[in-house]
Amino acid sequence: MATHYFQPESSTLHGSFSREEQPIAIIDPGDTVIYQTLDASWIKTFDVSLRNPPERRADLGEYWRPRESPRDDGHALIGPIAIRGAQPGKMLSIRINEVIPGKWGWVHPWFGTPIEEKNSVPVMLWRLDAERMIGRNSLGQTVELKPFMGVMGMPADEAGLQSTRPPRLTGGNIDCKELVAGSTLCLPIEVLGGLFSVGDGHARQGDNESGGTAIECPMERVDLTFNILEKPIISTPYAHTPAGWVVFGFDEDLQVAHDKALFAMQNFMMRFYRIDEMTALALMGVVVDFHITQTVNLVKGVHAILPHGALR
Repeated sequence: MATHYFQPESSTLHGSFSREEQPIAIIDPGDTVIYQTLDASWIKTFDVSLRNPPERRADLGEYWRPRESPRDDGHALIGPIAIRGAQPGKMLSIRINEVIPGKWGWVHPWFGTPIEEKNSVPVMLWRLDAERMIGRNSLGQTVELKPFMGVMGMPADEAGLQSTRPPRLTGGNIDCKELVAGSTLCLPIEVLGGLFSVGDGHARQGDNESGGTAIECPMERVDLTFNILEKPIISTPYAHTPAGWVVFGFDEDLQVAHDKALFAMQNFMMRFYRIDEMTALALMGVVVDFHITQTVNLVKGVHAILPHGALR
C-alpha cells in the first residue's frame, strides 16, 4: 500500500465541492494520504507570540493569495483525491490515524451577532502545544486539545459548485468532535472516484460549536487511510470512534436532524445486533446518547452515540 503526501499549494487548495473538480491524485484502496492543512480561513502566516493580538479576524495574519471566487470562497480544503473503485452506491471508509495541530489557533464568537457587526467582534487567540496537547489563550487560560478535522467529505451528484459550509450525506462540514484519531468515518459515494477533500482543522470544540467556531487551526499532520466498503452496515454516514459507534442526521430543522439520526441508529442497531425495529427502539432509549453536533452551519447536525460495551 502506498503513502502520498500533500501540502497547501495553489494546485492542491480549493474552497468548494464539485463533481467537476479534477483530482490532485488517484490512489488505490488501502493507500494512506498524509496532509498538511491551512486553517479554515486560508491564513498563510501567523504571529504565534500572541503579543499585541489583533482584535479583528481580518488582521490575524497573511492570507493565501491568489484565490478564485466563487470556487475558493469556502473553507480551505486540500484535494480532491480520487480512489480507484469508488462508485455511486458504495461507501468510502476513512481511517483517521493521526491528527496533529499546528502552533496556533483562533476563536471568533460571532454566533447571534448581526452580519454587519461580525467583523468588529474580538477574536480570541490560542497558542497550541501539540506535544503536551495543551492550548493556552491570550488570557492565560488553558484547555486539553482534542484535535479533529471539521470538513471531511465528497461532492454530491449535483451540477455546479457546492458550498463547504453545510454538512450533507456525502460528508463536508460535519464538525463532529468524536472524529478524533482512532476513528473510521464511512460516507456514501455519489460520484465516480469519490473526490474526497479535507480541511477545517479544530484543536478543540464543544458539542454544538455554540460560539460560532471551534479553536480553528492549521494542521501539521493529518494521516488518513482510505478503503471502499461494498457492504456497509447502513447506507447513511456513520463512524466507529473511541467513544462508540456514531450515526448522523443533517437538516435545516433541528428536530428533523434528530429524527434522521434516531432512524439511522435504529437501522444500525437492527443490522448490527440482528434485532427487530421495536427492540432496537426500546434499547436505544436505554443506551444511546444524542448530541447536537452543530447549529451554526445552515444545515444543523445531530449525532447519536452507541458506546462500546453498552450492550453485552
